[in-house]
Amino acid sequence: MATETESTGWAVGRIESFVRRLGPTWLAGAIAAGPATMVSLLAAGAGYGYTLLWVVVLAAVLGTVGQYLAMRLGLLTEAGIVSVVEDHLGSFWAWVLVIDVVLAAGLAQLVIMKTLADVSATMVASAGIAALADPRIWGVLWAIILALGLAGGGYRVAEIGAKVLVSCVVLAFVASLFVVPVDPTAAATGLVPELPGVGGAVVAAGVLGGAVHITLLTMQSYTMRTRGWTEADRDIALFDVVSSMLVAFGVFSLAVFLVAASVLPESGLDPATIDEIQAAEALGPIAGEHAMWVFLLGLLGAAVSTLGGNTIVPPYLLADKLGWEQSVADPRYRAAIVVVALASAVGVFLEGAFFQLLVIMLAFGLVGTPFALAVILYLLNDPDVVPETNSWLENLGGIVLFGIATVLAAEFVQEELPGAMNGELSSLFVVAFAVAMGLAMCGLAVRYVRERY
Repeated sequence: MATETESTGWAVGRIESFVRRLGPTWLAGAIAAGPATMVSLLAAGAGYGYTLLWVVVLAAVLGTVGQYLAMRLGLLTEAGIVSVVEDHLGSFWAWVLVIDVVLAAGLAQLVIMKTLADVSATMVASAGIAALADPRIWGVLWAIILALGLAGGGYRVAEIGAKVLVSCVVLAFVASLFVVPVDPTAAATGLVPELPGVGGAVVAAGVLGGAVHITLLTMQSYTMRTRGWTEADRDIALFDVVSSMLVAFGVFSLAVFLVAASVLPESGLDPATIDEIQAAEALGPIAGEHAMWVFLLGLLGAAVSTLGGNTIVPPYLLADKLGWEQSVADPRYRAAIVVVALASAVGVFLEGAFFQLLVIMLAFGLVGTPFALAVILYLLNDPDVVPETNSWLENLGGIVLFGIATVLAAEFVQEELPGAMNGELSSLFVVAFAVAMGLAMCGLAVRYVRERY
Protein backbone atom coordinates (compact mmCIF):
# COMPACT_ATOMS: atom_id res chain seq x y z
CA MET A 1 0.00 0.00 0.00
CA ALA A 2 1.15 3.54 -0.71
CA THR A 3 2.39 5.54 2.24
CA GLU A 4 0.80 8.84 3.22
CA THR A 5 3.85 10.69 1.87
CA GLU A 6 3.59 8.88 -1.47
CA SER A 7 -0.14 9.64 -1.68
CA THR A 8 0.48 13.31 -0.94
CA GLY A 9 3.28 13.41 -3.51
CA TRP A 10 0.98 11.82 -6.10
CA ALA A 11 -1.74 14.40 -5.40
CA VAL A 12 0.70 17.31 -5.60
CA GLY A 13 2.19 15.94 -8.80
CA ARG A 14 -1.27 15.62 -10.35
CA ILE A 15 -2.12 19.23 -9.46
CA GLU A 16 1.21 20.45 -10.88
CA SER A 17 0.51 18.49 -14.08
CA PHE A 18 -2.92 20.12 -14.35
CA VAL A 19 -1.49 23.61 -13.79
CA ARG A 20 1.18 23.14 -16.46
CA ARG A 21 -1.45 22.10 -18.99
CA LEU A 22 -3.85 24.99 -18.36
CA GLY A 23 -4.34 27.37 -21.23
CA PRO A 24 -7.39 27.70 -23.53
CA THR A 25 -9.87 29.21 -21.08
CA TRP A 26 -7.10 31.19 -19.37
CA LEU A 27 -6.61 32.97 -22.69
CA ALA A 28 -10.34 33.71 -22.77
CA GLY A 29 -10.15 34.81 -19.13
CA ALA A 30 -7.28 37.17 -19.91
CA ILE A 31 -9.38 38.76 -22.65
CA ALA A 32 -12.39 38.91 -20.32
CA ALA A 33 -10.29 40.69 -17.67
CA GLY A 34 -9.43 43.38 -20.18
CA PRO A 35 -9.84 47.16 -20.16
CA ALA A 36 -13.53 47.05 -21.11
CA THR A 37 -14.45 44.82 -18.16
CA MET A 38 -12.26 46.84 -15.80
CA VAL A 39 -13.91 50.08 -16.91
CA SER A 40 -17.43 48.57 -16.71
CA LEU A 41 -16.76 47.43 -13.14
CA LEU A 42 -15.35 50.84 -12.18
CA ALA A 43 -18.34 52.61 -13.76
CA ALA A 44 -20.74 50.27 -11.96
CA GLY A 45 -19.12 50.88 -8.58
CA ALA A 46 -18.62 54.62 -9.09
CA GLY A 47 -22.13 55.32 -10.32
CA TYR A 48 -24.28 52.94 -8.31
CA GLY A 49 -22.27 51.89 -5.26
CA TYR A 50 -22.89 48.27 -4.31
CA THR A 51 -26.22 48.06 -6.18
CA LEU A 52 -24.86 46.01 -9.10
CA LEU A 53 -22.89 43.50 -7.02
CA TRP A 54 -25.38 40.82 -8.05
CA VAL A 55 -24.43 41.39 -11.71
CA VAL A 56 -20.71 41.05 -10.88
CA VAL A 57 -21.24 37.72 -9.09
CA LEU A 58 -23.63 36.51 -11.77
CA ALA A 59 -21.16 37.44 -14.52
CA ALA A 60 -18.44 35.18 -13.07
CA VAL A 61 -20.88 32.28 -12.64
CA LEU A 62 -22.51 32.65 -16.05
CA GLY A 63 -19.14 33.24 -17.73
CA THR A 64 -18.08 29.87 -16.35
CA VAL A 65 -21.26 28.21 -17.62
CA GLY A 66 -20.81 29.73 -21.08
CA GLN A 67 -17.18 28.62 -21.42
CA TYR A 68 -18.08 25.17 -20.08
CA LEU A 69 -20.72 24.69 -22.79
CA ALA A 70 -18.36 25.98 -25.49
CA MET A 71 -15.62 23.72 -24.13
CA ARG A 72 -17.94 20.72 -24.17
CA LEU A 73 -18.91 21.32 -27.79
CA GLY A 74 -15.25 21.60 -28.77
CA LEU A 75 -14.25 18.42 -26.95
CA LEU A 76 -17.12 16.31 -28.30
CA THR A 77 -16.77 17.45 -31.92
CA GLU A 78 -12.98 18.00 -32.00
CA ALA A 79 -13.57 20.73 -34.58
CA GLY A 80 -13.94 24.50 -34.84
CA ILE A 81 -17.43 25.80 -34.13
CA VAL A 82 -17.90 27.24 -37.63
CA SER A 83 -17.07 23.89 -39.25
CA VAL A 84 -19.56 22.15 -36.96
CA VAL A 85 -22.28 24.67 -37.79
CA GLU A 86 -21.63 24.35 -41.52
CA ASP A 87 -21.65 20.54 -41.45
CA HIS A 88 -24.87 20.25 -39.45
CA LEU A 89 -26.84 23.47 -39.99
CA GLY A 90 -25.58 24.61 -43.37
CA SER A 91 -23.48 27.37 -44.92
CA PHE A 92 -26.07 30.11 -44.30
CA TRP A 93 -26.01 29.66 -40.54
CA ALA A 94 -22.22 29.41 -40.56
CA TRP A 95 -22.04 32.78 -42.29
CA VAL A 96 -24.51 34.31 -39.82
CA LEU A 97 -22.27 33.19 -36.96
CA VAL A 98 -19.13 34.49 -38.69
CA ILE A 99 -20.73 37.89 -39.39
CA ASP A 100 -22.02 38.10 -35.81
CA VAL A 101 -18.53 37.49 -34.43
CA VAL A 102 -16.77 39.76 -36.93
CA LEU A 103 -19.07 42.69 -36.09
CA ALA A 104 -18.72 42.24 -32.31
CA ALA A 105 -14.98 41.57 -32.44
CA GLY A 106 -14.48 44.34 -35.02
CA LEU A 107 -16.07 46.98 -32.80
CA ALA A 108 -14.05 45.68 -29.87
CA GLN A 109 -10.88 45.96 -31.95
CA LEU A 110 -11.53 49.62 -32.77
CA VAL A 111 -12.49 50.66 -29.24
CA ILE A 112 -9.63 48.81 -27.55
CA MET A 113 -7.15 50.36 -29.99
CA LYS A 114 -8.57 53.79 -29.16
CA THR A 115 -8.07 52.93 -25.49
CA LEU A 116 -4.49 51.80 -26.06
CA ALA A 117 -3.63 54.89 -28.13
CA ASP A 118 -5.26 57.33 -25.69
CA VAL A 119 -3.59 55.75 -22.65
CA SER A 120 -0.21 55.76 -24.40
CA ALA A 121 -0.63 59.44 -25.30
CA THR A 122 -1.72 60.29 -21.74
CA MET A 123 1.32 58.56 -20.27
CA VAL A 124 3.86 60.28 -22.51
CA ALA A 125 2.13 63.62 -21.95
CA SER A 126 2.37 63.08 -18.19
CA ALA A 127 6.07 62.32 -18.67
CA GLY A 128 6.51 65.67 -20.43
CA ILE A 129 7.03 64.32 -23.97
CA ALA A 130 4.56 66.58 -25.77
CA ALA A 131 5.77 65.63 -29.26
CA LEU A 132 4.42 62.07 -28.83
CA ALA A 133 1.19 63.00 -27.06
CA ASP A 134 -0.97 62.56 -30.19
CA PRO A 135 -3.13 59.39 -29.98
CA ARG A 136 -3.08 59.06 -33.78
CA ILE A 137 0.66 58.44 -33.70
CA TRP A 138 0.20 55.68 -31.14
CA GLY A 139 -2.72 54.17 -33.04
CA VAL A 140 -0.63 53.69 -36.17
CA LEU A 141 2.42 52.54 -34.18
CA TRP A 142 0.53 49.94 -32.13
CA ALA A 143 -1.28 48.67 -35.27
CA ILE A 144 2.06 48.07 -37.00
CA ILE A 145 3.52 46.38 -33.91
CA LEU A 146 0.41 44.20 -33.65
CA ALA A 147 0.56 43.19 -37.32
CA LEU A 148 4.27 42.38 -37.26
CA GLY A 149 4.08 40.53 -33.95
CA LEU A 150 1.05 38.35 -34.73
CA ALA A 151 1.87 37.69 -38.39
CA GLY A 152 5.41 36.71 -37.44
CA GLY A 153 4.30 34.58 -34.51
CA GLY A 154 6.48 36.61 -32.16
CA TYR A 155 3.77 38.14 -30.00
CA ARG A 156 4.52 35.90 -27.03
CA VAL A 157 7.01 38.27 -25.37
CA ALA A 158 4.67 41.26 -25.60
CA GLU A 159 1.80 39.14 -24.30
CA ILE A 160 3.79 38.00 -21.26
CA GLY A 161 4.76 41.59 -20.49
CA ALA A 162 1.16 42.70 -20.80
CA LYS A 163 -0.03 39.90 -18.49
CA VAL A 164 2.55 41.00 -15.89
CA LEU A 165 1.21 44.57 -15.99
CA VAL A 166 -2.39 43.35 -15.73
CA SER A 167 -1.44 41.11 -12.80
CA CYS A 168 0.14 44.06 -11.02
CA VAL A 169 -2.96 46.24 -11.25
CA VAL A 170 -5.22 43.33 -10.23
CA LEU A 171 -3.00 42.68 -7.22
CA ALA A 172 -3.23 46.40 -6.41
CA PHE A 173 -7.04 46.19 -6.37
CA VAL A 174 -6.97 43.02 -4.26
CA ALA A 175 -4.55 44.68 -1.84
CA SER A 176 -6.82 47.73 -1.71
CA LEU A 177 -9.63 45.53 -0.38
CA PHE A 178 -7.67 45.28 2.88
CA VAL A 179 -7.31 49.07 3.07
CA VAL A 180 -10.53 50.63 1.82
CA PRO A 181 -13.60 50.67 4.11
CA VAL A 182 -15.77 48.04 2.41
CA ASP A 183 -19.18 47.98 4.13
CA PRO A 184 -20.28 44.30 4.30
CA THR A 185 -23.87 45.17 5.21
CA ALA A 186 -24.25 47.64 2.34
CA ALA A 187 -22.49 45.25 -0.03
CA ALA A 188 -24.93 42.47 0.91
CA THR A 189 -27.85 44.62 -0.26
CA GLY A 190 -26.23 44.64 -3.71
CA LEU A 191 -26.92 40.91 -4.04
CA VAL A 192 -30.61 41.69 -4.53
CA PRO A 193 -31.27 42.02 -8.30
CA GLU A 194 -32.03 45.62 -9.26
CA LEU A 195 -31.29 47.80 -12.29
CA PRO A 196 -30.84 51.39 -11.09
CA GLY A 197 -31.99 54.44 -13.05
CA VAL A 198 -31.08 55.57 -16.51
CA GLY A 199 -27.83 54.06 -17.71
CA GLY A 200 -27.92 51.18 -15.26
CA ALA A 201 -28.88 48.67 -17.94
CA VAL A 202 -25.96 49.71 -20.15
CA VAL A 203 -23.46 49.32 -17.30
CA ALA A 204 -25.00 45.98 -16.21
CA ALA A 205 -24.90 44.74 -19.81
CA GLY A 206 -21.27 45.85 -19.98
CA VAL A 207 -20.34 43.94 -16.82
CA LEU A 208 -22.06 40.75 -17.99
CA GLY A 209 -20.77 41.25 -21.53
CA GLY A 210 -17.21 41.13 -20.22
CA ALA A 211 -17.69 37.55 -19.03
CA VAL A 212 -20.27 36.25 -21.51
CA HIS A 213 -19.15 37.48 -24.90
CA ILE A 214 -19.50 35.91 -28.32
CA THR A 215 -15.75 36.31 -28.91
CA LEU A 216 -14.91 34.21 -25.84
CA LEU A 217 -17.50 31.54 -26.65
CA THR A 218 -16.44 31.03 -30.26
CA MET A 219 -12.66 31.11 -29.73
CA GLN A 220 -12.81 28.28 -27.15
CA SER A 221 -13.00 25.47 -29.70
CA TYR A 222 -10.03 26.84 -31.65
CA THR A 223 -7.73 27.31 -28.66
CA MET A 224 -8.54 23.78 -27.48
CA ARG A 225 -7.71 22.42 -30.94
CA THR A 226 -4.37 24.18 -30.73
CA ARG A 227 -3.73 22.24 -27.50
CA GLY A 228 -4.90 19.02 -29.14
CA TRP A 229 -7.51 18.38 -26.46
CA THR A 230 -10.12 15.67 -27.02
CA GLU A 231 -12.90 14.13 -24.97
CA ALA A 232 -10.23 12.23 -23.03
CA ASP A 233 -9.05 15.60 -21.65
CA ARG A 234 -12.40 16.43 -20.08
CA ASP A 235 -11.00 16.65 -16.52
CA ILE A 236 -8.26 19.14 -17.35
CA ALA A 237 -10.67 21.11 -19.56
CA LEU A 238 -13.17 21.43 -16.70
CA PHE A 239 -10.41 22.46 -14.30
CA ASP A 240 -9.22 24.98 -16.88
CA VAL A 241 -12.68 26.56 -17.13
CA VAL A 242 -13.42 26.70 -13.41
CA SER A 243 -9.99 27.94 -12.31
CA SER A 244 -9.83 30.69 -14.92
CA MET A 245 -13.39 32.03 -15.15
CA LEU A 246 -14.98 31.27 -11.80
CA VAL A 247 -11.90 31.71 -9.58
CA ALA A 248 -9.39 34.03 -11.29
CA PHE A 249 -11.87 36.17 -13.24
CA GLY A 250 -14.29 36.15 -10.30
CA VAL A 251 -11.65 37.43 -7.87
CA PHE A 252 -10.57 40.10 -10.36
CA SER A 253 -14.15 41.30 -10.86
CA LEU A 254 -15.05 41.38 -7.18
CA ALA A 255 -11.85 43.17 -6.21
CA VAL A 256 -12.21 45.92 -8.82
CA PHE A 257 -15.92 46.41 -8.17
CA LEU A 258 -15.78 46.43 -4.36
CA VAL A 259 -12.87 48.88 -4.28
CA ALA A 260 -14.62 51.17 -6.78
CA ALA A 261 -17.96 50.93 -4.93
CA SER A 262 -16.25 51.77 -1.61
CA VAL A 263 -14.07 54.66 -2.80
CA LEU A 264 -15.48 56.36 -5.90
CA PRO A 265 -19.15 57.15 -5.02
CA GLU A 266 -17.97 59.68 -2.41
CA SER A 267 -16.34 61.63 -5.24
CA GLY A 268 -19.74 62.11 -6.88
CA LEU A 269 -18.55 60.66 -10.19
CA ASP A 270 -21.02 60.15 -13.02
CA PRO A 271 -20.56 56.76 -14.78
CA ALA A 272 -21.45 58.51 -18.04
CA THR A 273 -18.50 60.93 -17.77
CA ILE A 274 -15.92 59.14 -15.59
CA ASP A 275 -12.40 59.13 -17.08
CA GLU A 276 -9.13 57.30 -16.43
CA ILE A 277 -7.75 59.98 -14.12
CA GLN A 278 -10.83 59.88 -11.88
CA ALA A 279 -10.96 56.07 -11.96
CA ALA A 280 -7.35 55.90 -10.79
CA GLU A 281 -8.50 57.37 -7.47
CA ALA A 282 -9.78 53.89 -6.61
CA LEU A 283 -6.17 52.80 -6.12
CA GLY A 284 -5.31 55.84 -4.01
CA PRO A 285 -5.55 54.00 -0.66
CA ILE A 286 -2.87 51.50 -1.69
CA ALA A 287 -0.81 53.30 -4.36
CA GLY A 288 -0.94 56.84 -3.02
CA GLU A 289 0.54 59.44 -5.38
CA HIS A 290 1.47 56.67 -7.82
CA ALA A 291 -2.15 55.53 -8.22
CA MET A 292 -2.54 57.10 -11.66
CA TRP A 293 0.60 55.45 -13.05
CA VAL A 294 -0.27 52.05 -11.60
CA PHE A 295 -3.75 52.26 -13.04
CA LEU A 296 -2.60 53.48 -16.46
CA LEU A 297 0.06 50.77 -16.69
CA GLY A 298 -2.52 48.14 -15.84
CA LEU A 299 -4.97 49.57 -18.37
CA LEU A 300 -2.20 49.64 -20.98
CA GLY A 301 -1.26 46.03 -20.30
CA ALA A 302 -4.90 44.92 -20.35
CA ALA A 303 -5.42 46.68 -23.68
CA VAL A 304 -2.31 45.13 -25.28
CA SER A 305 -3.19 41.65 -24.02
CA THR A 306 -6.83 41.85 -25.06
CA LEU A 307 -6.06 43.40 -28.43
CA GLY A 308 -3.64 40.59 -29.25
CA GLY A 309 -6.19 37.89 -28.41
CA ASN A 310 -9.10 39.70 -30.09
CA THR A 311 -7.19 40.24 -33.36
CA ILE A 312 -6.95 36.53 -34.12
CA VAL A 313 -10.65 35.76 -33.56
CA PRO A 314 -12.11 36.99 -36.91
CA PRO A 315 -9.27 35.34 -38.91
CA TYR A 316 -9.86 32.08 -36.99
CA LEU A 317 -13.52 31.96 -37.97
CA LEU A 318 -12.96 33.14 -41.54
CA ALA A 319 -10.21 30.54 -42.02
CA ASP A 320 -12.48 27.82 -40.66
CA LYS A 321 -15.33 28.89 -42.96
CA LEU A 322 -13.16 29.19 -46.08
CA GLY A 323 -11.07 26.08 -45.46
CA TRP A 324 -7.75 27.81 -44.77
CA GLU A 325 -5.12 26.46 -42.44
CA GLN A 326 -5.41 28.29 -39.12
CA SER A 327 -1.71 29.05 -38.91
CA VAL A 328 0.60 31.85 -40.02
CA ALA A 329 2.11 29.23 -42.35
CA ASP A 330 -0.94 29.83 -44.56
CA PRO A 331 -0.40 33.20 -46.32
CA ARG A 332 -4.16 33.80 -46.52
CA TYR A 333 -4.58 33.43 -42.76
CA ARG A 334 -1.50 35.56 -42.14
CA ALA A 335 -2.85 38.24 -44.50
CA ALA A 336 -6.19 38.24 -42.64
CA ILE A 337 -4.37 38.85 -39.35
CA VAL A 338 -2.40 41.74 -40.88
CA VAL A 339 -5.58 43.32 -42.29
CA VAL A 340 -7.41 43.12 -38.93
CA ALA A 341 -4.38 44.45 -37.05
CA LEU A 342 -3.79 47.39 -39.38
CA ALA A 343 -7.49 48.23 -39.67
CA SER A 344 -7.65 48.64 -35.89
CA ALA A 345 -5.73 51.94 -36.28
CA VAL A 346 -9.04 53.45 -37.47
CA GLY A 347 -10.22 53.20 -33.87
CA VAL A 348 -8.30 56.34 -32.83
CA PHE A 349 -10.74 58.40 -34.90
CA LEU A 350 -13.83 57.24 -32.98
CA GLU A 351 -15.61 60.10 -31.28
CA GLY A 352 -16.15 60.09 -27.54
CA ALA A 353 -14.18 59.12 -24.46
CA PHE A 354 -12.81 55.58 -24.52
CA PHE A 355 -14.13 54.91 -20.99
CA GLN A 356 -17.73 55.19 -22.14
CA LEU A 357 -17.04 53.50 -25.49
CA LEU A 358 -15.62 50.43 -23.73
CA VAL A 359 -18.84 49.90 -21.77
CA ILE A 360 -20.98 50.34 -24.89
CA MET A 361 -18.69 47.95 -26.78
CA LEU A 362 -19.31 45.14 -24.27
CA ALA A 363 -23.04 45.84 -24.22
CA PHE A 364 -23.08 45.66 -28.04
CA GLY A 365 -21.20 42.35 -27.93
CA LEU A 366 -23.81 41.04 -25.51
CA VAL A 367 -26.50 41.72 -28.14
CA GLY A 368 -24.83 39.21 -30.46
CA THR A 369 -24.11 36.66 -27.74
CA PRO A 370 -27.59 35.04 -27.33
CA PHE A 371 -27.45 33.81 -30.93
CA ALA A 372 -24.09 32.11 -30.31
CA LEU A 373 -25.49 30.55 -27.14
CA ALA A 374 -28.55 29.33 -29.05
CA VAL A 375 -26.30 27.72 -31.67
CA ILE A 376 -24.18 26.00 -29.02
CA LEU A 377 -27.25 24.65 -27.16
CA TYR A 378 -28.81 23.53 -30.46
CA LEU A 379 -25.71 21.54 -31.41
CA LEU A 380 -25.20 20.08 -27.93
CA ASN A 381 -28.72 18.64 -28.01
CA ASP A 382 -28.39 17.06 -31.45
CA PRO A 383 -27.31 13.39 -31.25
CA ASP A 384 -26.10 13.62 -34.86
CA VAL A 385 -23.57 16.27 -33.76
CA VAL A 386 -22.32 15.03 -30.39
CA PRO A 387 -22.12 11.46 -29.06
CA GLU A 388 -23.35 12.63 -25.65
CA THR A 389 -26.08 15.27 -25.63
CA ASN A 390 -26.57 17.75 -22.78
CA SER A 391 -27.92 16.59 -19.46
CA TRP A 392 -30.96 18.39 -18.06
CA LEU A 393 -28.69 20.28 -15.64
CA GLU A 394 -26.38 21.46 -18.45
CA ASN A 395 -29.41 22.56 -20.46
CA LEU A 396 -30.84 24.37 -17.44
CA GLY A 397 -27.60 26.28 -16.97
CA GLY A 398 -27.50 27.14 -20.67
CA ILE A 399 -31.13 28.29 -20.73
CA VAL A 400 -30.66 30.47 -17.64
CA LEU A 401 -27.54 31.97 -19.21
CA PHE A 402 -29.36 32.56 -22.49
CA GLY A 403 -32.35 34.13 -20.72
CA ILE A 404 -30.33 36.55 -18.57
CA ALA A 405 -28.07 37.56 -21.47
CA THR A 406 -31.13 38.18 -23.65
CA VAL A 407 -32.92 40.27 -21.00
CA LEU A 408 -29.90 42.49 -20.30
CA ALA A 409 -29.19 42.85 -24.02
CA ALA A 410 -32.84 43.84 -24.56
CA GLU A 411 -32.60 46.42 -21.76
CA PHE A 412 -29.56 47.93 -23.49
CA VAL A 413 -31.31 47.99 -26.87
CA GLN A 414 -34.36 49.61 -25.28
CA GLU A 415 -32.18 52.44 -23.97
CA GLU A 416 -30.82 52.90 -27.50
CA LEU A 417 -34.28 53.14 -29.09
CA PRO A 418 -34.81 56.88 -28.48
CA GLY A 419 -31.47 57.64 -30.13
CA ALA A 420 -32.36 55.41 -33.08
CA MET A 421 -35.69 57.19 -33.49
CA ASN A 422 -33.82 60.51 -33.56
CA GLY A 423 -31.56 59.25 -36.32
CA GLU A 424 -28.35 58.71 -34.31
CA LEU A 425 -26.20 56.37 -36.42
CA SER A 426 -24.68 54.42 -33.51
CA SER A 427 -28.10 53.75 -31.97
CA LEU A 428 -29.55 52.81 -35.36
CA PHE A 429 -26.73 50.32 -35.86
CA VAL A 430 -27.32 48.75 -32.43
CA VAL A 431 -31.07 48.40 -33.01
CA ALA A 432 -30.62 47.02 -36.54
CA PHE A 433 -28.06 44.50 -35.27
CA ALA A 434 -30.44 43.45 -32.47
CA VAL A 435 -33.32 42.98 -34.91
CA ALA A 436 -31.16 40.89 -37.24
CA MET A 437 -29.95 38.70 -34.38
CA GLY A 438 -33.50 38.35 -33.07
CA LEU A 439 -34.72 37.17 -36.47
CA ALA A 440 -31.80 34.74 -36.70
CA MET A 441 -32.70 33.23 -33.32
CA CYS A 442 -36.35 32.91 -34.34
CA GLY A 443 -35.30 31.15 -37.54
CA LEU A 444 -33.04 28.81 -35.60
CA ALA A 445 -35.86 28.02 -33.15
CA VAL A 446 -38.26 27.22 -36.02
CA ARG A 447 -35.67 24.95 -37.60
CA TYR A 448 -35.10 23.10 -34.32
CA VAL A 449 -38.84 22.56 -33.72
CA ARG A 450 -39.41 21.33 -37.30
CA GLU A 451 -36.51 18.89 -37.07
CA ARG A 452 -37.47 17.51 -33.67
CA TYR A 453 -41.27 17.57 -33.71
